[in-house]
Amino acid sequence: MGNERLKMMIMAALFAAIMGIGAQIIIPIPPVPFTAQTLALALAATILGKRYGTLAAALYVLIGAIGVPVFAGMKSGLGILMGPTGGYILSYIPAAFIIGWVSEKGGFRTPAVVAANIIGALVILVIGTVWLKFMGSLSWTGAFAGGMLPFIILDSIKAVAAAILGVMVRNRLASARLLPAVT
Repeated sequence: MGNERLKMMIMAALFAAIMGIGAQIIIPIPPVPFTAQTLALALAATILGKRYGTLAAALYVLIGAIGVPVFAGMKSGLGILMGPTGGYILSYIPAAFIIGWVSEKGGFRTPAVVAANIIGALVILVIGTVWLKFMGSLSWTGAFAGGMLPFIILDSIKAVAAAILGVMVRNRLASARLLPAVT
């Protein structure tokens, strides 16, 4: 049992690092760039489930908050988290929990995981947009136009890709006994 827990904690740390790497894959579109970190987050929650996927997200946020440059553009610190785009990063924690929880409830089957990832992407966009509105002193229209609208299609595509790839990887890791089997 302790060995299984340690293995999952190592996987969570690995996915936190993968999120940091994904954050450096950037397509610069103001005010919030397109990055691969949301894809990595969705994969973490899909593969690891709610407990360890959420741990990976929280670890990623904590590492960035204390100054390790893991956020987009090799940025870090509380200033980024408290700035106009910080809500997107902070939303990774509830989004990971929701993706993992819905995926677990659906037995990690592809249709449930696709739904979980789309819901998770929407959670990130909604929390991030609300944060952007208030921290960026924008109107609702401005926040929606700059913080949500440009990302809906690409984030939906990333969510579906993460779901399909995540289910495949999770099944292979489970069959190799590197993850607990679905119960």
